[in-house]
Amino acid sequence: MKPAHVLLLLLVAVLLAACEIQGGAPRPTPVVSEQLAVTTTLSAEAIIPPTITSAPTPETATVTSPVAERVARIGLLDDPGDLLPYHDDPADERLTAPITELLFPSPLLVHSYTYTTTGVLERVPSLENGDVTVKMVDVYLDSAGMITTTTTAVITQVQQISVIYRWNPTLTWSDGTPVTADDSLYAYELARQVYMGQEAAGKLALLDRYEKVDAHTTRAVLKPDYTDPAYPAVYWTPLPRHVLLGRDPNELRGGDFARAPLSYGPYVVERRDQGSVRLARNQYYQGRAGAFDNVTFIFRDNPDLLRTSVAGGSLDVALLEQPLPETLKLIRADAEQGALKVSAVASPVWEHLTLNLDVPALQDIRVRRAIAHAINREAMVAELLGGYGAVLDSWIVPGQWAAAPPDQLTRYPYDPDAARRLLDEAGVVDANGDGLRDSGGQPLVLNLVTTQNSPLRLATAERITADLAAIGVGTSLQEVPTAGLYSADGPLFRRTFQMALFAWIAGPDPRGWERWSCAGVPNENNGWTGNNFSGWCFFEADRAIRIATTSLGQEERAAAYLRQQQLFTQELPVLPLFQRIDVSLVGLALSGVEADPTAPITWNIADWSRASGPGAASPRP
Repeated sequence: MKPAHVLLLLLVAVLLAACEIQGGAPRPTPVVSEQLAVTTTLSAEAIIPPTITSAPTPETATVTSPVAERVARIGLLDDPGDLLPYHDDPADERLTAPITELLFPSPLLVHSYTYTTTGVLERVPSLENGDVTVKMVDVYLDSAGMITTTTTAVITQVQQISVIYRWNPTLTWSDGTPVTADDSLYAYELARQVYMGQEAAGKLALLDRYEKVDAHTTRAVLKPDYTDPAYPAVYWTPLPRHVLLGRDPNELRGGDFARAPLSYGPYVVERRDQGSVRLARNQYYQGRAGAFDNVTFIFRDNPDLLRTSVAGGSLDVALLEQPLPETLKLIRADAEQGALKVSAVASPVWEHLTLNLDVPALQDIRVRRAIAHAINREAMVAELLGGYGAVLDSWIVPGQWAAAPPDQLTRYPYDPDAARRLLDEAGVVDANGDGLRDSGGQPLVLNLVTTQNSPLRLATAERITADLAAIGVGTSLQEVPTAGLYSADGPLFRRTFQMALFAWIAGPDPRGWERWSCAGVPNENNGWTGNNFSGWCFFEADRAIRIATTSLGQEERAAAYLRQQQLFTQELPVLPLFQRIDVSLVGLALSGVEADPTAPITWNIADWSRASGPGAASPRP
C-alpha cells in the first residue's frame, strides 16, 4: 500500500472514529421556540405567520387516546430538536431517524445492513450497473512518497473511483418546487462551509469533488488512490436550495427551519409542541400513500409510561433502545398477557471488552483466552437483555454480509475451569493464597475503564469483575465521562488503559481497516490516530484487513474478511460481548410494523394499517 494511501486512511480514521464508537453521550435539551405551523396541504402560499404553540408542562402532559381519524401515534423517549437529515453523530441519527425518514427518505436506506432505494435515487450505484467506475489517473508524489497537488518531478498512476447518483425526476419539495441535482450540490457546498455532523465530515474526507452532471444527476469523485467500502453512499441528501440560499449557514441547524423543515418525503411538519411533533401528508409526494393522514410523535422520558400507553391503546408504537432489565420483564409480561406486541431486534451497537496488548500480562495469549472463558457472557445476555439477545463470536455481527459462520471461528464458551488451567499454564498462579494470582511478582489486578452514566455498562462491568474474581484475577473499575474516554488525549487514543468496556456501531459494510490494521494503532508517530486501541499488529491479519477494505472484488473481500476473523478470534485482542437490543412495542390493532436492525421503525409506514373499528385507519389504494 502506498504511503499516500496510508495517510489518507489515517485522516479518515480520525474523522470517522466517533461515528463508529458508541458512548451513549447525553443529548442536549431542545429549546422550545416560536415555530411555523404549516397547514396539512402545504403549498408555496400556504405558510402562515409564526405562532407560539400551546405547550403543556412535563408535569401535566398526558398521552391522549386516539380519536376517530387516520392518525398513527408513535412514542419516543427523547425530543430530537432539529429534524434535518444531517446528524451530529450515530446516537443523534438513531434518535431522529424515525421522524426524518418520513420527511427526507434516505436516498439509500440501510435495511438489514444492505443498501436499498426508497425512490429518492433511481437505483443503487454499483460497478455492475455502470454507475461506479474506476480509472487510472496521474498524481504527483512529494519527497516522502505522498500524493501532493504541487507539481514535482515524480509522477505515478493510481486508481480513482467515481460514483453516479441518479435522482428521481418526479421528486418534489412540499411547496411544489421540484427537487434537482442543485439541491444535493447545495448540501455539499453547505457542509464545506459549516460543520454538518460526523457523517458529513467523513464524506468530505473521502471526496476529491462532488459535481452536477445534469438536472437530476450528480457525481462523487473520491480522492485518488483511495478505496473505501462506503463509496456507494457518498451522496448528499438534498436540502431546499431555493429556500436556504442566502441565509446564514451558521444559523441553519439552530433555527426554525431545522425544527420544521421543508421536506420531500411523504409527510411535512404540521405542528411542533413541547413534547410532540405532528406530521401531515405532503400533497406533492408521488410515492405510495399509506393509511395515515397524520403521524404524531410523542416524547416522554419514562419507558414505563410509553409501555403502558401502548398497552392501553393511546399509543400505536413505542420505541425503547436497550431497556433496563426491570422494564424488559414488564414488557415480556405485557406480551404474554396479550396487551401488546413486542419486536426485539439486535441493535448495530455492540459491546465489547478491549484488551491493551502493551500490558505485559495481556501479551500472553493464554491469559487473554482465560479471561474470555471466565466471563459468563451467556448469563450476561440472559440477565441484561431479558433473553432477547445473543452472545457475539466476532466483530462482524450477524446480518452483515461478511459475517463468518460460527463453526469457522475460535469460540470461548463459559468455562471457568478451562480459564484456571490456562492461567496455571501461563505461570499466573496464586503464590501466597490471598485469592489473587500473581503476574511478574505482583498481584494481577487489571484496571477496567468504561463510560459514566450507563446502567448497562456498569452492570456489565460488575459481572466481568465478579467472574474474573472467581478465577483469581482482580479488577479495579474506573468510570470516566464519555467525552473524556473518547477524547484525543483520553485513555483510548493514548492507550493508557488496561481493559476498556465500550461499544462500536456496525454499518452496512464491515470496513475495519482503521480498527484492526497495524497502521491503525494510535501512537506518537501517527499523531495518535486510528482506532486499533488494543495495539494488535499481526502480519497476516493486517494483510487480510487491507485486502478486505481496499479490494473492489466481492469474492476477494469475503475471503479476506473470513481469514481476518479467524485470526482475530484466535488472537483475541478484543472480546466481543453482545449486541444491544432495540425494542418496539406495537398496539394490538396495528399491523404491518416491521422492525429492522438498521432501518428506522417508520421505514415501511406505507404498509401499516389499523384494524377496523372506532378510531381505526384503513389502507388507501
